[in-house]
Amino acid sequence: MLSEDEILEKMKNFLGNAILEANVPRTRRIFIKIKSETLKEVVSFLSNELGVKHLSTITGLDLGEEIELIYHFAYKGSIEISLRLTIPKKAPKITSIVDLIPGATLYEREVHDLLGVIFEGHPDLSRLVLPEEWPKGLYPLRKENSVEELRKITQKSKGES
Repeated sequence: MLSEDEILEKMKNFLGNAILEANVPRTRRIFIKIKSETLKEVVSFLSNELGVKHLSTITGLDLGEEIELIYHFAYKGSIEISLRLTIPKKAPKITSIVDLIPGATLYEREVHDLLGVIFEGHPDLSRLVLPEEWPKGLYPLRKENSVEELRKITQKSKGES
């Protein structure tokens, strides 16, 4: 099994300028910021070269003008490798990785539902978390909506006053 530093070294050697930042904040944790257009290349490297097959989750955060996505992978069940990237909020699109990591299917649907990110090539971006009657184009984890506004919307959709 490779150490955190060995993993980083291999990735830097193979991926070069696809990696914008990389650090090991503590034992068993690696954070790597990548260019969004290199996601498939980086995930393919993790899968094919390092044998990483388990995606723990995908998290997303509204940064204002951008949405940050963090893909959390488990290496040999021991080291967590988190890939960070940003996409523009006005055009929130990123390539799906379900063809490389089938377990990404539900995580991509969840991020689509809650932040409005479009995962190009995903076989089914239907609702996962939100009710079917939820207003189209309204994403509860985006900052432009307050909790009070979201509460009113959900009460209306349930027929409450």
